[in-house]
This record gives sequence, C-alpha cells and structure tokens, in this order.
Amino acid sequence: MNFRFAYLPFIVSLLFLSSCNDNKKIKNETEENSSEQIENPTNKVLLSSEIKWEKLNPARGDQSPQAGTIWGDRNEEVATGFLAKFADGFSSPPHIHNVTYRAIVIKGSIHNDDPKAENMWMKSGSFWTQPQGESHITSAKGEENIALVEIDRGPYLVRSVEESFDNGERPINIDASNVVWLNSKRTHSIDANSKAEISFLWQSKNARGVFVKLPRNYNGTIETDGTVLHSVVIQGKLNYTLPQNQEVKILGAGSSFSSSDKAIHTISNDSETEVLLYLRTNGNIKVE
Repeated sequence: MNFRFAYLPFIVSLLFLSSCNDNKKIKNETEENSSEQIENPTNKVLLSSEIKWEKLNPARGDQSPQAGTIWGDRNEEVATGFLAKFADGFSSPPHIHNVTYRAIVIKGSIHNDDPKAENMWMKSGSFWTQPQGESHITSAKGEENIALVEIDRGPYLVRSVEESFDNGERPINIDASNVVWLNSKRTHSIDANSKAEISFLWQSKNARGVFVKLPRNYNGTIETDGTVLHSVVIQGKLNYTLPQNQEVKILGAGSSFSSSDKAIHTISNDSETEVLLYLRTNGNIKVE
C-alpha cells in the first residue's frame, strides 16, 4: 500500500465520556482545597534536558537513532515510553519489531510505512501505530527529528524482515491536520468553563491515550484518578506547579509529568502558542 491513513478518534471518542461538574462554585472550592484532597501527592516532572540518550539499535553503530527513556524500560517486559531521535536524512532498512508500538511526532518530519510506499512526511502532532511483525521503514528529514514511542510490553527489539508475520493488527497514520478535536460541548472530559480540547487516540483493556490541547492564557488543572499517568509535552511550553513544594517547572517539548495515584496537575500556558499534551492513563481524565 502507498500509505496508511485513518480517523481513529471518530471511532473511539464516544467510549471515553466521563462525568462532568458544571458548578463553578464547586470547581473553585476544589481548586482552593486541592492540597487537602491529596495528602501524599505522587506528581513528578522530567525535563527534556534531564533525559539520558543512548543508541536505540546498537547493532547499527553510529547509524543508530538515539533513544531516551521517559518511563519504563524498553529492554524489560514492562510498558515503556521513550523519545527516539533521528538524524537528518536517516532511513532505516526494511525491518520488523517483536512488539506493536505507537508513536507521536514531536519535532521534524518522519515517514513510517511499507518499504515501497511513497514518502508521507508526518509533522509535529501526527500519530501512527506499527504492528508487530510487519515489515516497514522509518525515515526522517529536518535539523531535529524526535518522536515519542510507547509500547505496552517489552522488550522492544528490531528483527529481520525474514521473520515478518501478520498478527491481525492494521497500521494507522493520522496526520496532525486530521486529528479530531472535542470541546466541552462534545465531551464531559472537558469542564464546561474550559476552552481546552481533547482527542481520543486509542484504548485497550488497561489503558488509554489522548491528546489535550491547551489554548493561550490557559490556567487550570488536569485531574486524574488512575494508578498510571504519563503525560508528554508534544508542542509548546507548559508551566507545571509541583504540589509537594509549589515549585513551578517549565516543561518544553519532550518534557513530561506523571503520577501513580489520584492527582491534580496544576498547569498554565502563558505563551502565545497552544500547548499540545499526550496523556497515557488507566483512569479518568478531567480538564478544568
């Protein structure tokens, strides 16, 4: 096939409706007493400048892309999220992976498809999936090319196309321009008073992945009640207030915040551009 394309958010958006609270007074009281609601916050921040880089595929030597772990360990049997960095002009040989992965372009232009497909360069905010066992190539162009890659279970390995197989999954490519956004009128995951928007990307038995878009001058919270929350900044700069000490961290593209219990994430966007976040969680999300 020439390229892969789908409007996945249309299919799954109705699966993620959660209860909303339209009462402004209750909302204000919740914000004022958030520190009392969560006695032992687990909120953490990882700046992109703190990420440690290593070879993604050591067998390729200096031709290997770089990888920087955000959560998990791609060499172990655990869910993992890492940044993959590709040099300008990079193009892999045809290969397969032993596990399915999902990916989001953060910077640059990245192509991922069948070896004979024409280039479809995905920009920042584009989303794709790569089923295990399917032959494909990955290419990149631009001064800096970075993608977030996540797997539900490792290890993450590269194998020869001679070992390719069809596991029944089908790949998906969603260009950033085709992401479907829902506002507060279309989903209860966005508070009625918020101008934020959300896009539901995928869901499994144990987790879900969404985009959240924050407008200029946004000042609010994201509330989560799962035991897993990993969020990565895809575009823009986000101000994040740690509840433990009220320290404000500035999170640029590739930076992340997380929690391992019910949490309130106090965030703001005082820049002139929108902020795009990716969230992976096994619980409910409420953007206020």
